[in-house]
Amino acid sequence: MNKRGHVLNAVLLSVGLGILLEPTADLGTLESVVAITVPVTLGALFPDVDTAFGRHRKTLHNLPVLGLFVAFPFVFGNLHYVWIGVLTHYVLDVTGSRRGIALFYPLSSREFDLPTGVPVSSGRADLVTVLVTGFELAVAVLLLYELPRRGIDVAELGLWF
Repeated sequence: MNKRGHVLNAVLLSVGLGILLEPTADLGTLESVVAITVPVTLGALFPDVDTAFGRHRKTLHNLPVLGLFVAFPFVFGNLHYVWIGVLTHYVLDVTGSRRGIALFYPLSSREFDLPTGVPVSSGRADLVTVLVTGFELAVAVLLLYELPRRGIDVAELGLWF
């Protein structure tokens, strides 16, 4: 996916997450949306820094890099939502584009994708982006509401929404 698609995905996802986390439709909701949007959008753009060095869709598009971003808040106590942006970048590249990403780089250069992708230049790229975002929000609803309803403590799973 291109930068436009990653930003669109990050902003829509952030707004949805902000509303899910603070559904009161008041100033608290707006604060939640803003607090989530900036780090998620920065995280969504970060993997494409590898277009300037290294190998695009390999150097910064892999599970070890995602692991660093997931660990960062535990180690340093900040940037809690950046990992969501990095993860959503990966999800969009795997599901929304034809090329995929090298999830296990540097151990393997094999790129993984799904047959749902479209060319980055396609007129359907925005539609695919919105559909992927809808799927991601459905997963967030499951994590935030359905698992706790079934007695599963999401905080114990290490998900700090």
